[in-house]
Amino acid sequence: MYKLYYDERSAAEGVRVILEEIGVPYELVASYKDRSKPRPVQQLIINPNGWLPVLTWGETGMYECAATIIFLCDKYPEAKLAPLPKEADRALYLQTLVYFSNSVQTAFQTFFYPDRFVARSEDEKSAKLRGVQRLRETWGVIEKQIDNKDWILGDRFSAADIYLFMLTTWLRPDLGNPSLEEFPNVKRIADKVVLRKSVQRVYCEWMPQLLDKKLL
Repeated sequence: MYKLYYDERSAAEGVRVILEEIGVPYELVASYKDRSKPRPVQQLIINPNGWLPVLTWGETGMYECAATIIFLCDKYPEAKLAPLPKEADRALYLQTLVYFSNSVQTAFQTFFYPDRFVARSEDEKSAKLRGVQRLRETWGVIEKQIDNKDWILGDRFSAADIYLFMLTTWLRPDLGNPSLEEFPNVKRIADKVVLRKSVQRVYCEWMPQLLDKKLL
């Protein structure tokens, strides 16, 4: 059985949705995205950085959200969450997942954890401002990429759409982040992803308003 080291409002939620979509059994192991709090020893053995998600099975484990999603979707192709390596849209799928991980998530980190990006505490305010700028820039790239397509890959739903939804839940316009409404194409996809039963099961625990949505 898979064990997912987990905290709400962390990247582990995206991996949990993938596990729900696939339909394999898994166990949640409580942890913290806050690195100042104690985390399970096994989590730190797999990922000395202390970040989430960490996924283990048997004596094996891995970390990094995009890598874990790629691994799971390739291991369970019957779930149809990812293009096969020989399919034409495989390149866009991988490009988008890595862009989410390397660029959009880094923008969030710059805003929420500015101390990780500067050497002096007096520079943290500037880093946060740059984080907001990068959020607007990186989401703008995804907005243009989607254009008028139904999903990120066009007419097929994929794990990339789940990743997109996860990241939209981190936006905090009340703290100065751009609003989702600034990116109508992104919002259009997020509004469809939220209707999936897998997403409802994972996110209704801290987003009870999702219970009012019609499930798919």
